[in-house]
Amino acid sequence: MNRITISKILNVITIGFELKLTQLIFLFGSLIFMFLPDFSAKAQTAIMKGKVLDATNNDAIPYANVIIPETGKGVSTDSTGSFLLEISPGIYTVRVSYLGYKDDVKSEIEVSSARPTNLNFLLEPSGVALSKLVVQSDPFQKPIESPLSLRSIGVSEIRRNPGANRDISKVVQTLPGVTTTVGFRNDLIIRGGSPGENQFFLDGVEIPNINHFATQGAGGGSNGLINVNFIREVDFYSGAFPAHLGNSLSSVFDLKQRNGRNDRLGFSATISGTDAGMTLEGPLGEKTTFLLSARRSYLSFLFKIIGLPFLPTYNDFQIKTRTQINKNNELIFIGLGAIDQFELNTSAGDDESSLFLLENLPVAPQWNYTNGLVYKNYHNQGYRQVVLSRNMLNNRAYRYYQNDDTSEDNLILDYRSQEIENKLRLEDLRTINDYKLRYGISTEWVKYNTNSYAKIFTPSQGEEVVDYESEISFLTYDFFGQISNSYFGDRLDLSAGMRLSGSNYSDLMENPFQQFSPRASLSFKVSQNIRVNANTGIYYQLPPYTVLGYRINGSLVNRDRTEYMTNTHWVAGLEWRSKNSTKISLEGYYKKYDNYPFLLDDSIALANLGGNYGVVGNKPSISNATGKTYGIELFLQQKLYEGFYGILSYTLGWSKFENKYGKLSPSSWDARHIVNMAGGKRFGKNWEVGISVRYQSGLPLTPFDESSNLVSSWQVNGRAIPDYDRVNSLRDDYSLGIDLRIDKKMYFENWSIN
Repeated sequence: MNRITISKILNVITIGFELKLTQLIFLFGSLIFMFLPDFSAKAQTAIMKGKVLDATNNDAIPYANVIIPETGKGVSTDSTGSFLLEISPGIYTVRVSYLGYKDDVKSEIEVSSARPTNLNFLLEPSGVALSKLVVQSDPFQKPIESPLSLRSIGVSEIRRNPGANRDISKVVQTLPGVTTTVGFRNDLIIRGGSPGENQFFLDGVEIPNINHFATQGAGGGSNGLINVNFIREVDFYSGAFPAHLGNSLSSVFDLKQRNGRNDRLGFSATISGTDAGMTLEGPLGEKTTFLLSARRSYLSFLFKIIGLPFLPTYNDFQIKTRTQINKNNELIFIGLGAIDQFELNTSAGDDESSLFLLENLPVAPQWNYTNGLVYKNYHNQGYRQVVLSRNMLNNRAYRYYQNDDTSEDNLILDYRSQEIENKLRLEDLRTINDYKLRYGISTEWVKYNTNSYAKIFTPSQGEEVVDYESEISFLTYDFFGQISNSYFGDRLDLSAGMRLSGSNYSDLMENPFQQFSPRASLSFKVSQNIRVNANTGIYYQLPPYTVLGYRINGSLVNRDRTEYMTNTHWVAGLEWRSKNSTKISLEGYYKKYDNYPFLLDDSIALANLGGNYGVVGNKPSISNATGKTYGIELFLQQKLYEGFYGILSYTLGWSKFENKYGKLSPSSWDARHIVNMAGGKRFGKNWEVGISVRYQSGLPLTPFDESSNLVSSWQVNGRAIPDYDRVNSLRDDYSLGIDLRIDKKMYFENWSIN
């Protein structure tokens, strides 16, 4: 039993549960479709409307061409830049062009009879003489700042992905360079980095985590809390980070939400194998629209029926309002929150795995929220933006010996913690003589507190008690700027930026020039379809608050030996794009880590932790660990074309971090080989079939220490102790996952069903 980990047990239980649940849902769905009539032959009308605007100053572009290639139908915008098309429900590509501007393409836009589809197109000036301008639609356009290592994911791609259950993190796991842990975890390991090296933005507002049951100090969690019904598109950066998106070493997610409908109230409902939710949207007066959603899982009910020893329940809430004050000013409010509850099912069975979990799982309720205001003021050369936000995480965990006696003498773990962040960002984006400038400042006031009690057993110290209270508050400040331009008729794109970051947490962090973060990108068009891209940059990130706030005998022992974590990127790639919405890219990357926290008690870099639930980083540490990751990524993507779509990717990568002997050894995320294939076909009468296949080499494992056999060790830890003298010296088996999905859409006069 000492060789069985919680992760493996949970994985087996989860797989079994998913199989039973999938069979029931498939049977139920099949019965529904057998008895429902086919409405696809009945003519339904859907509305697509929106505006075409100048991306520089938000001015309307009249008489721009809006075309749907699949139907050949098109329309020109009116004097206010507005357009309206009446078409049959379905999924389309929309192309917009106007002389003197770069054309814009939006792929796989779903148009339903249930509500109008609102689209806004922001066209950028071409910077090319009109006599030389050649308009060519391209669904893979990228900003000059990030010509590579950027994937844009549309809402249709999120919804249809087999096995993803409308979860953004699961969809991203099908992209190159992304390593996964176990099936029931949403950890994002990007190009060999740890799960805590990712940053998330929602409509420009920074949010700390996008998952339920988050791992404090490392990110990740069980499943996503973002409502896909709100999402317009997601930009996923695995490198080439723009200067205004900071505090990240491995990836940045820029999630963009759509606006609520402005004609009347609308309602949608979603029922899945794990939860049920609803979304309400509509106008709040002439200038304001809203989106509102709530969701609750019924996992605890299902888990209790099938006799599982743990009963999780998650709830989430999301809201967005947009007020168009006038042509030049708008105000957006977003709210996002989650309440995660966890109980033990003491009436579960007496089999070995159930007893193991009942004796070892802590009760871990958690809640968090983010509120943000975004104000935009458009002027002749661009726009100014003010972002004000607040977020909070409340984490609790407690466990008693064998979880059957709740007396104080039997207490093994009692952990309470809060993280509070108040943020302000001011930025200005403008175009001067074809040069695109973006610059600004940001500041953040942080408060972290914890009350931690734990009995632990270590091979070197035996049984001991960790008991401390801590409260810290500090200020961070950042300055950023980026300049970009195209040359030689848009054949050469160049961008350069920098970021300065500092904090009054300690003397080691207060000087922002010590955290000088330069970056540069280049993209050269070899031919009409081929581009060579490159980027380099130095990026900084604050260590987790669990590291910064750790105390021994009332003293912040990590304060005078903790620095910003550092990562230097070099990326280069070759990209080919066809006229048939196909792209093939080959990228190579090399990332060098410095100043990473090294946990002194365990003699392991913090980067090797974070793939499980709980808390990481709350131990004595010093910022002297190094590491490196490197590899190549091959990526082929076919946007929807004649009914087909799909992606195929292969990643060969290495990830190494410093061990206790000062040498680089394979990290916990050293997957080596990752192969992904996801695709599908749309058929007549709104039928669709999709399949997803994922192969990944086994991840490294650390063997158990011999002291794990001691009774005293099991009485305290309840599980085996890793032998970090032999960190990641073993390797797990490969993993292979296959998901199949069949969709049928039916459109009615004022509603639809999938």
